[in-house]
Amino acid sequence: MISLPELNLPAIEPQLLKKEDQVFIFDFLRKKQLLLTPEEWVRQHWIRFLIDHQKFPKGLVTSERGLVYNGLHKRTDLLVFDRQGLPYFLIECKGPDVEINQNVLAQAIAYNQTLKCPFIALSNGKRHVFMGYVEEEGKFVQQMNLPPIP
Repeated sequence: MISLPELNLPAIEPQLLKKEDQVFIFDFLRKKQLLLTPEEWVRQHWIRFLIDHQKFPKGLVTSERGLVYNGLHKRTDLLVFDRQGLPYFLIECKGPDVEINQNVLAQAIAYNQTLKCPFIALSNGKRHVFMGYVEEEGKFVQQMNLPPIP
């Protein structure tokens, strides 16, 4: 039996596969088995939460999308596009034991300099921080809820 941490997100029924000493989880978006890390556990919960519970269209949600920041190739954890195909909502996922702090915020904001999403979220699966860009203030400010469906 595999012991997985409980998260502050709706439970999912993951498709798990054990190969030798490693456990894999089926990624609903990318249609492939991925190594089950603490961060992947959180990401897969967010994918199902956005699509199944918040009704974000599946076609607008991407996982591990590449971007170039300061000449370095990086990957976003989750990115939601609006209906015009523009980046709308960036979610930075961390493992449940990783503290959501200023460093996590700085990472998300750095990625977002390229993406220009009006909304970002930081989550370790237990704690979630939602932020929206306020044009008049020229900065992100914390919000209480997820952004609306694009």
